[in-house]
Amino acid sequence: MSQKNVMGEYTLNKISTMKNPLLIISLSLLTISVMTYTQPSKAEMNGECTPPVSSSENITNKPLMLESVGDNSANALDWNGKYQGIIPCASCEGIKTTLTLNQDLSYVLSTQYLGKSEEVFEVKGTFQWNKAGNTITLDGIKDAPNQFLVGENTLIQLDMTGNRITGNLADKYMLSKVNDTEATMENTRWELVEIMGKPVTKTETQRQAIFITFDGEKNRVNGFGGCNNFMGGFEMKEGNRIKFEQMASTMMACENMEMEANFMQTLQQVDNYTIKDNVLSLNRARMAPLLKFTAVKNK
Repeated sequence: MSQKNVMGEYTLNKISTMKNPLLIISLSLLTISVMTYTQPSKAEMNGECTPPVSSSENITNKPLMLESVGDNSANALDWNGKYQGIIPCASCEGIKTTLTLNQDLSYVLSTQYLGKSEEVFEVKGTFQWNKAGNTITLDGIKDAPNQFLVGENTLIQLDMTGNRITGNLADKYMLSKVNDTEATMENTRWELVEIMGKPVTKTETQRQAIFITFDGEKNRVNGFGGCNNFMGGFEMKEGNRIKFEQMASTMMACENMEMEANFMQTLQQVDNYTIKDNVLSLNRARMAPLLKFTAVKNK
């Protein structure tokens, strides 16, 4: 064999030796590609995509969940009606607030700054529900809180940014729903039925039952103590707090004056009230009611 042929054969063998590893690597990569190939889903073949999943989640076992809407305040509660309460006030004794929500998404809001002015401010407009169906926003109100969280027979006033108010007075920013058949403090004749836990009935010598009435516009109170007519003023503050002041009465003399004296003295001790089932309870702190009245038609 000539030197040329030997060199040529050596050259071919060397080239073959160099190509074999490349061939092996190419075949290996092809095998891996075939083994890892997965059939695309129908959604992927149609060009659709799914939301990205966080790398911290287990994408093998964690399914994609969609949040259900379900019941909320807007569709499950009987929210329309009148709500009342006294909201805390930095420059007055409290803001007497009445908010009426109508089924057609209209509202009427009235406010009075107690201890500062007898003027009642009224705003009318429409309101909107948020997407969650638990909060309303009153349109047409600027530079003042206009959002309320809607609960069962309650409205909770939110701050200017739409968040719950925190702190010691947090539970005072609440309006309670007024039952249409429930008597209100004002424009109602309240007749005394109980004093210091003991029942009270009209005696034969009394010309009428002991009663009390409230005039919210003038913050005046009037009534009958068993013998004499009485009158005076009252202050209402947040948290159903109330204070009677500058009380006076006529100076008639009757056979039984003890009941009237006891009633008038007890009235001066009252610092809060509750109304439930057409019964007005005048209380002191968290003690048992000092005086109880039942609502009758104003005479």
